[in-house]
Amino acid sequence: MTFEQLQLIPPIIKAIAKENYTQPTPIQEQAIPPVLAGRDLFGCAQTGTGKTAAFLLPIIQLLSTQQGRPNGKRVIRSLILTPTRELAIQIADNAKAYGCFTNLRCGVIVGGVSQRAQEQLLEQGTDILIATPGRLIDLMNQGFVDLRHVQILVLDEADRMLDMGFIHDMKRIIAKLPVKRQTLFFSATMPPEIMSLVNSLLKNPVKIEVTPASTTVERIKQMLYYVDKPNKLLLLIDLLQDKSIANALVFTRTKHGADRLVRGLTKAKITAQAIHGDKSQNARQAALNNFKVGATRLLVATDIAARGIDIEELSHVINYNLPNIPETYVHRIGRTGRAGLSGIAISFCEDEEIPYLKDIEKLTKQRIPVIADHPYPMTITQPTPAAVGTAKANPAPSKGGARGHNGKAGGHRRR
Repeated sequence: MTFEQLQLIPPIIKAIAKENYTQPTPIQEQAIPPVLAGRDLFGCAQTGTGKTAAFLLPIIQLLSTQQGRPNGKRVIRSLILTPTRELAIQIADNAKAYGCFTNLRCGVIVGGVSQRAQEQLLEQGTDILIATPGRLIDLMNQGFVDLRHVQILVLDEADRMLDMGFIHDMKRIIAKLPVKRQTLFFSATMPPEIMSLVNSLLKNPVKIEVTPASTTVERIKQMLYYVDKPNKLLLLIDLLQDKSIANALVFTRTKHGADRLVRGLTKAKITAQAIHGDKSQNARQAALNNFKVGATRLLVATDIAARGIDIEELSHVINYNLPNIPETYVHRIGRTGRAGLSGIAISFCEDEEIPYLKDIEKLTKQRIPVIADHPYPMTITQPTPAAVGTAKANPAPSKGGARGHNGKAGGHRRR
């Protein structure tokens, strides 16, 4: 199928051709027609499936083909709520790119930066507003935001907004919207709270599910290293002797742990920067830009901060700490297997993380291959082979070489 067959208008076709999009992804094929038809939509999809374009393209088309504006003024006609600043900025960048041949205006409202520019944006008017709930509530309370003309509401990564405690803010925002509207709802997981929200907000929605959690990991090469907690940094430094690990997104469980890891890597002359909620927006954006251009080899992140970050050509994901929520593991490693491509995911497991590992393997219905031959094997607890899959790496080379990487990691770079 082509984008032309999805009945998109010429200005959008021209814009996506400029972005080098050749054909729609499965979620775009399934979502764009019903959204153009005015239907509510519930999409269950992971990051990296193309869901942002799946809702932005039809929204841009619907708004750009309307005639006139209420009272001659530009008003907010589509509101897109997202959990993190990075995701909001990314969606805004995409909206500007896809709508560059239309006369639509797009604005973004996030915390962590000066409010004055956002006040001016709202005063001037914008057709599409992308916002994080906290800052939007602040501006609503100050009388800067008028949501009475919103026609299309998008809740993106709704499960993460619930995890971050935004549920009450979301409900307060939605209460200010017209009852008659189109609602597009996206979530990577479907816990009971999400289903309750879907049932209360959506009217006879079209339901789309792309890449269920149990199959997302199949295209990604996974490796597991059992290692004592004090030796994790040493093992990571050792693995990074392998130059084929061109770049990596490294996950820690806490903000403090991310900062501590960056200090240790920097001391070992490995370029790394942390990105988490305690960093200013400018610092987070600078770290992300440095990583994208190759000035920084490792981006160390917490799950909340990393949600929504879009990085092309990411060679590796490294779980320095295993997550205590198994679905989070799927989200993490999926960042190196974008749009059906392969990737490599390396996980470290210390003694207290073994229960997390079992939950992950239960969810994915896969045993993660264990790399047994490495310089820092676990001494506190040696899991039995019956508990996990086992796979031996190539014998460790002489000191200074890349060890225990189960063969070469090359060949996975792609465009």
